[in-house]
Amino acid sequence: MPSLSTSFSKNHDTNCVSSKVADVATLPRSQSLTHSRFLRVQFRQQHPTTHTTTVLSSKSTNLDEAVVTLSSLSNPEPYTDALHACISVKSLHHGQKIHSLILNNPKLRHDPKLLTKLITLFSVCRRLDLARKLFDDVVKEDSTFLTEEVWAAMAIAFSRNGSPREALIAYVRMLCSFVTPGDFSISVALKACVDLKDLRFGRGVHAQIVKRRRKVDQVVENVLLKLYMERGSLEDARKVFDGMSDRNIVTWNSLVSVLSKKVKKVHEMFSLFRKMQEEGIGFSWATLTTILPACSRVAALLTGKEIHAQVVKSRERPDVPLLNSLIDMYGKCGEAVYARRIFDGMSSKDLTSWNTMLNSYAINGDIEEEIKLFGTMIESGVAPDGITFVALLSGCSDTGLTEYGVSLFERMETEFRVSPALEHYACLVDILGRAGRIQEAVKVIETMPFKPSGSVWGSLLNSCRLHRNVSVGEIAAKELFVLEPHNPGNYVMVSNLYADAKMWENVDKIREVMKQRGIKKEAGCSWVQVKDKIRTFVAGGGHEFRNLDEYKKLWSELQEAIEKSGYAPDTSVVLHDVDEATKVNWVCGHSERLATSYSLIHTGEGVPIRVTKNLRVCGDCHAWMKIVSQVTGRVIVLRDTKRFHHFADGICSCKDYW
Repeated sequence: MPSLSTSFSKNHDTNCVSSKVADVATLPRSQSLTHSRFLRVQFRQQHPTTHTTTVLSSKSTNLDEAVVTLSSLSNPEPYTDALHACISVKSLHHGQKIHSLILNNPKLRHDPKLLTKLITLFSVCRRLDLARKLFDDVVKEDSTFLTEEVWAAMAIAFSRNGSPREALIAYVRMLCSFVTPGDFSISVALKACVDLKDLRFGRGVHAQIVKRRRKVDQVVENVLLKLYMERGSLEDARKVFDGMSDRNIVTWNSLVSVLSKKVKKVHEMFSLFRKMQEEGIGFSWATLTTILPACSRVAALLTGKEIHAQVVKSRERPDVPLLNSLIDMYGKCGEAVYARRIFDGMSSKDLTSWNTMLNSYAINGDIEEEIKLFGTMIESGVAPDGITFVALLSGCSDTGLTEYGVSLFERMETEFRVSPALEHYACLVDILGRAGRIQEAVKVIETMPFKPSGSVWGSLLNSCRLHRNVSVGEIAAKELFVLEPHNPGNYVMVSNLYADAKMWENVDKIREVMKQRGIKKEAGCSWVQVKDKIRTFVAGGGHEFRNLDEYKKLWSELQEAIEKSGYAPDTSVVLHDVDEATKVNWVCGHSERLATSYSLIHTGEGVPIRVTKNLRVCGDCHAWMKIVSQVTGRVIVLRDTKRFHHFADGICSCKDYW
């Protein structure tokens, strides 16, 4: 386990932390001496009456000579400096000699500063047994010599050596000894709570902080913030954050990072970033590389552009990881053209840059540009890796480029020296299966050098659903129910396979199995960003919105226009044995339609509509969006779990192959 001082340095302000760590290792003293003076220059002996001055001004490169000199001294300060030097170079041998001298001197053996130093030395040398023995011996003799600093040193020794629970016990023993905890002791206790994932004890320490008359320092607040964030208690984390008197860039980044991982908290994260700018905190590249992936996940293009503007305005030159994040954000927000501009403008590119751009083309269905870029990559002397071929093969699968995809798979090893991994075989199965070549896909699974994973069988099952191959689909489903027994998507897929074949009894059996196993189908959910707000819609929901006059007016006008264009709901996508009117009502309540309607009302004419969905778009909604794009003259960009669909003038970029 890493030391507390190391961990704090990674997570908190460096200057603040280094000063706190020094409090344990080097307590304040009247005269200043850096331990480096013991290590650099030749030792010089002076008059016996000035032995203290001799050691204090010594520039010895030999700790042995320093130990000899200490034997005739009784002042604790030179011993403190010598121990500090031992800690710096982790010299247990010299430390033990100094320890012997201290034990033989009644004036020094119980000095709190020296006890602190010795415990620290033993702990950094991974001799927790020696630190514990020294500490316990003092407890037996006279525990009044155990100051808060000594207790803290012992607690950090436990924590540093992988015993956070012992560190907490030491903290409790200190409290029971009526020793008032200082900031450092509290921070050590909280760090142990973080390591143990013990939120209950951490709350108890927090209660002590609240009861104190004096505010704690920034290190304590940062550790407390980290505890609440890592245990998922975001409300408490936000309260701690809002109550902090001094927040540095690391503090802000910590909260931004946690919020970015929660889809429901992404909008709050965006607001927090804007508040950072308002308060003059600024940002680091780490801040932006944390926020951009969140923009990618929810397709928040407007916020992503806002971040890009901050990069452009900055005097600092952006690094490659940040530019890669920008490429990824634009690609996953459906703007491969913008992503390419960033890519072309980079003076230096790494392999991730190329792979990210290739993937941007793949998910946006622009296989021609992806293949061209791959050719440029090879000509530039950049060697592809496994990730490169996942992007290429998935692009071939989504666009129906079957022969090229199969050829590329074969060239991986023979031409590019990249051995196909499990994910590449999953792509190959998907390429063949979606093209209707089910038996070839089965043969790949039977002959592949790996045990088929859930993704491989899932690709086969999806292909069987598309081509209504029930017999092979049942084989794939059987394997999936063993590999991924709690994945609702697999049950839904095989249920849809049976429903397409009108095998309603089997559909009912699958639903009964799901009920018995407590597996629930994930509800269809879509969201859009309008200005700086993200609005979410659930299938069959949005009743308040659907009851608004502006929605009813829009829906009526749309229905009239699309019916004139020949559209009629395709209720075959409703895989339930219900009457036709109910099927029509269900189809019209799909989340992507509600999100599109909301955007038509709340965005200006000519502004592209961008919708993100958590599931695959259904066939009827796909047809509906094509016609809506035609009758409204609006570009609609829909991102589902698989890829992007760009609708314009009644045509989709996927060319209806999806």
